[in-house]
Amino acid sequence: QVQLVESGGGLVQPGESLRLSCTASGIVFSDYAMNWYRQAPGKEREFVIGITSGSTLNYVDAVKGRFTISRDNAKNTVYLQMNALRPEDTAVYYCNAGLFSALEGDYWGQGTQVTVSS
Repeated sequence: QVQLVESGGGLVQPGESLRLSCTASGIVFSDYAMNWYRQAPGKEREFVIGITSGSTLNYVDAVKGRFTISRDNAKNTVYLQMNALRPEDTAVYYCNAGLFSALEGDYWGQGTQVTVSS
């Protein structure tokens, strides 16, 4: 049984930082691309950033220079470091796993809320 468990969400002010974590079980973690998606109120879920099994990074322009992703295969964990947060980053953030270099895989976490507000 595959499980992805996110943590680290919360309420921050604009310009502040937050780090999300996603720990996986039930998969050979090192074989999987790990991605972060987000869904803002009234909008569709969108891809934000990902790291392939070979540690190649993919990300959207909206987070370039502000967000970074890393993985620790020994801990089955992927991290999303979010800096210089903006109100428009407010969303539920979802962890996603797909084989090798997939930008969207079959497995999803339950989501964690990130709110950026003064």
